[in-house]
Amino acid sequence: MRDHEALAAFERIYRANVGAITRYFARRCVDPQLVADLTADTFVRAITSFPTFDSSRGTAASWLYGIARKTFSAHCEQSARGTELVRRVGGRRELSRDELAELEERIDAEQRGRLLLERLETLPDVEREAIELVHLDGLAPKEAAEALGVPKGAMRTRLYRAMTRMREVVRDEVEVQANEQV
Repeated sequence: MRDHEALAAFERIYRANVGAITRYFARRCVDPQLVADLTADTFVRAITSFPTFDSSRGTAASWLYGIARKTFSAHCEQSARGTELVRRVGGRRELSRDELAELEERIDAEQRGRLLLERLETLPDVEREAIELVHLDGLAPKEAAEALGVPKGAMRTRLYRAMTRMREVVRDEVEVQANEQV
């Protein structure tokens, strides 16, 4: 593929997925600047690795979610070491008021998703990630399996277990709330 064709292909992928990737980070972060930075980092990683993207191995969305997961994981590791703040302040572009307002709206819109993520924290990581990619991010189970790098059968098992456990968590919460009202 020629350079301009590759850039046009990447632009189509970017435009089709930037909103979903931004929502992915908006469920995890309440700082609009951080959401913007993580989204940008994801697409920088994506464009630099675009020559290795193979659509026969999975969809662009599953590929991008895999990159976003790694980007967020790297951010968490850096934050835990205390180096994230120094790095971000040094190379950070301040967002305009319009950009901040738009990201704040997206973060607010993902409040229900954040509440669900809190409940999902009771699940093992593999089950939580499976439910999140399929039910929050809207990936097909096959795409979620690709993003997580697991076999499709394992993804179905994870989803079944996760949904069973989530039903138990919700049922327990409803029972506790009912008992508190009595």
